[in-house]
Amino acid sequence: MRTSTRRSRRLGAIAVVAALATGLLAGCSSDPDNGSSDTNNGGSGKGKTTLTIGTFGVFGYKQAGLYDEYTKLHPEISIKENVTTRTDVYWPKTLTRLQAGAGTDDIQAIEIGNIAEAVQTQADKFVDLGKEVDKSQWLEWKTSQATTKDGKTIGLGTDIGPMAICYRKDLFAKAGLETDRTKLAAQWKGDWAKYVDLGKQYMKKAPSGTKFVDSASSVYNAALGGESERYYDKDGNVIWDKSSGVKKSWNAAMTVATSNMSAKLKQFDPTWDQGFAKGSFATVACPAWMMGYIQEKSGASGKGKWDVAAAPTAANWGGSFIGVPTAGKHQKEAIALAKWLTAPEQQAKVFAKQASFPSTPAAYADLKPAADTTAYFSDAPITQIFGDSAKTIPVQYFGVKDQPINTAISDVGILQVEQKGKSPDQGWNAAKAEIKDVLGQ
Repeated sequence: MRTSTRRSRRLGAIAVVAALATGLLAGCSSDPDNGSSDTNNGGSGKGKTTLTIGTFGVFGYKQAGLYDEYTKLHPEISIKENVTTRTDVYWPKTLTRLQAGAGTDDIQAIEIGNIAEAVQTQADKFVDLGKEVDKSQWLEWKTSQATTKDGKTIGLGTDIGPMAICYRKDLFAKAGLETDRTKLAAQWKGDWAKYVDLGKQYMKKAPSGTKFVDSASSVYNAALGGESERYYDKDGNVIWDKSSGVKKSWNAAMTVATSNMSAKLKQFDPTWDQGFAKGSFATVACPAWMMGYIQEKSGASGKGKWDVAAAPTAANWGGSFIGVPTAGKHQKEAIALAKWLTAPEQQAKVFAKQASFPSTPAAYADLKPAADTTAYFSDAPITQIFGDSAKTIPVQYFGVKDQPINTAISDVGILQVEQKGKSPDQGWNAAKAEIKDVLGQ
């Protein structure tokens, strides 16, 4: 969930470590990068046990009222959420604190691109939550991603990221394109290249100041989410430079990056947020969790203009877990809260608020998005669209350096072409050099 195209340059990582080195023992505080930390119950927590939750992006717990609900059920508990906007800042910071055995939150979120690293290198830093829950509540593949070879489960699944395309039907109409979601889905069904071809048609009559898509990286990540072969094989071997899925997704992204159809925005940067608000692009690859983001950033003016259509292929982009670090001061209380937040009933409430798709199948039968979400997206059958995608998502294997490899391709290789005018070969070589650095080759 809420994954971004992440930057992992070595100097950036060193800077993060250096900045944290002097403050580890002081414990967690609100993140200075965005000032978005929140404290429930008026912020005092006086006479109560305050549980801290470290997250990135918008998890929806606060938005769905879950913190307030839990503290009403447990008046002895106060909850403070520490939010970091970008995963490339959040995860190195979290790793440093885990390794130091100090400064962690009571509950730490783990993004899907980091779960293999957490399982393989940090399992001893987390409580075994598999002993605390009925693991059959979750999709089997989801739980297996957070489970070590000897059976320790370090995280409970939050959401998954089944894919759709969110589009501005008002801009499509002005460009003379089909606006019906079913007919649109049929036009690009089976191949992301067909989606890109529609972008070429859009640009022929594009409304002034608009582009077809937000970024080439968006297309890359969405297309890769539908491929069974990514950066690692099932045995944990690095195959990124030989992967058919990577090559196919890269080629689709390069068609976008070398054309005039992209707004050339870096996802999760302020300019991207502004692009939503201004209506600068007509489509965005839209895993379920993206819908809450669109509502927040597009604002009231976007209501009824956005619609949702099935993606070219069934795909998954994102999805997260929450774990309880062994360094936490309130493990018993944190375990209870983590179990409650990820139970089917609560996952359904988050879906109702912002369409983050549950990883607990027991929630599926009764999933109903909130009326305002449905209205915002032109009464699209959200549950059906994302549910159909979720049923046929291919099995994918993630490795220890999955996230930084993806960052190198998205934030280095693709951006070299899209924003700096380099050739696709130059962009690929730039990504390759970065990945060699990441892998220590």
